[in-house]
Amino acid sequence: MQPLLEEGETWKESRLVQQVSGEVTKWIRTNQRIRKSGKKKRRQDEGTFQKTHLKKVRHRWCELVVKHKYVPAYGDVEKFLREDQAMGVYLYGELMVNEDAKQQELAYKCFAAAREQMDASSAKVVAEMLF
Repeated sequence: MQPLLEEGETWKESRLVQQVSGEVTKWIRTNQRIRKSGKKKRRQDEGTFQKTHLKKVRHRWCELVVKHKYVPAYGDVEKFLREDQAMGVYLYGELMVNEDAKQQELAYKCFAAAREQMDASSAKVVAEMLF
């Protein structure tokens, strides 16, 4: 077995220390690159989570507006149905089930405005609820 240090050699001069130091430096850089790319991914994931959470909160708000027939916030329901057609399908049903003329009128109006932008299956489901 060879000694770690040859006679008269300092730690900094040792080949083994230089090799280990080189490996440590390489892994530190690799780890930093991974962490940097991970931050971008985490920020994207957090942004996606926040958007999804916001949609759920807006959807719940609209459900409450419809349930309690809070006419001053019907504009929020209209905006939600135009911007989030996929999540709004259930809301169209709620607007129709209550058999409230203003709510049904809102459902017809929103569907007429959003129908062209909706995917075919959602548009078909909503059309069946409304007509």
